[in-house]
Amino acid sequence: MLLQAGLPLLNALILLRQSAPPHWHGFLAQLETQLRQGNPFSFCLRHALHPLDHSFIGLVEISERSGQLSQALNSIASKLASQIDLRQQIQQALAYPCIALASALFLFIAMAFWVVPIFRDVFAQFQAELPWATRLLLYYATAFQTHFFKLIFGIIVLCMLWILAWQRLPRLQNYCDRLWLRIPLLGELLRLSALSFWCRTLGHLLSAEIPLLDALRITARSSNHWLTHDLSANVFTLLAQGWPLGEALLKADPRYRYFDRQTWQMICIGSESSALPAMLLNRANALSSQLSRQLKSLSHNLEPVLIAVVGLLIGALVLILYLPIFNLGQIV
Repeated sequence: MLLQAGLPLLNALILLRQSAPPHWHGFLAQLETQLRQGNPFSFCLRHALHPLDHSFIGLVEISERSGQLSQALNSIASKLASQIDLRQQIQQALAYPCIALASALFLFIAMAFWVVPIFRDVFAQFQAELPWATRLLLYYATAFQTHFFKLIFGIIVLCMLWILAWQRLPRLQNYCDRLWLRIPLLGELLRLSALSFWCRTLGHLLSAEIPLLDALRITARSSNHWLTHDLSANVFTLLAQGWPLGEALLKADPRYRYFDRQTWQMICIGSESSALPAMLLNRANALSSQLSRQLKSLSHNLEPVLIAVVGLLIGALVLILYLPIFNLGQIV
């Protein structure tokens, strides 16, 4: 907005730093320092304190050559707004299931530490054989209470090892990205999210008049999903060999595991009619809307299921604990 108002880039950054939150000051001050040294804006962003999306930097770099920096920043802002809106929808859809599962886990831990020991002491005075379900519950609750801290320590160690392996082994990331897409329900949501990101990124880059090969290269580098990266790289190689875009997509993904038929058809039509950027952006919006609807539907369907599961779990635990008392006459 400041650039469109006619302000120079350096003055715009100075105004931004004056009104920005404190945690932004270091980032903006570094950009100002590098701009004063005569570096291009894209160079400043690439060597910034905080890592930025490769597609953003590539778009800024191309726009600097064509003198359309404000249009590129406007396109980046639009893409970020769409990503933030989609992220908020995903968080809202997952909030209730996470809270319900956390509540169920807390109730189980509370019963294992405070409720079950009371019943265990009471049952010890009966000196009679307890039902098998009650004995099983008492055994596992006692074991859980005895080894609780060892279990927590083991979970922490496993999480640290997983994070370390995830950071050091790209093959593990690649395998997991492909495996998660095969999970029922969740895999389709992940595919829609990744495909929407791919269409929106490529559409914004092409709207800035970046050549298709360069746009695909930037899209592959900016993706945080290995399947998206590999498919983009394969399509890039096929296009460089002279294949048309539609045939390259079909050859890279012959079973439509990533690019569905409708997306493939729209891309083919857009490439043949010279309207590929608009087609990609429209398809990205359609995929985001489809993802939003599926998230809302999944959230609404999960609520009663989780309520029933938590109710049955707590009810079953209480029933198992009171089962010997129901047979108190026989036990006495």
